[in-house]
Formats: sequence, structure tokens, C-alpha cells
Amino acid sequence: MDDIIDAIATDASPAEIADSLKDVIFQKAAERVEALRPQTSASVFDAPETEIEDESEVDTEPQEEE
Repeated sequence: MDDIIDAIATDASPAEIADSLKDVIFQKAAERVEALRPQTSASVFDAPETEIEDESEVDTEPQEEE
């Protein structure tokens, strides 16, 4: 960040200052993406394991007709 301030203070070219700003912004964005990647991939690809009930437990008693 100090490099950008120094570039502004020493009248560096506007393109050079803009490039420095873009580099800092992209670097911060990449850090945030890397920090959120494990959590996001876990929520998308890791399905929670649920037990499937056995279908043989269905009530099979005959009902009386009236």
C-alpha cells in the first residue's frame, strides 16, 4: 500500500498507479476466495449422511372391514 502512496507522491504515470491499485484489489479478492473455498465446497459437495429407514418396518396388519 505504501508503494501506491509513494507512486502518487512522486507523480508516477496514472497507468502505473492504476495497475498497482488493481494488483492490490485482486490480491485481497484472491485471499478471500481462498479463505471461503473450503467452506463453500463442503456445503456444496458434502451431503449430510442420513439414515434411510428400512422399508420392512411398514405396518402389515390387515384392517377389518365393517
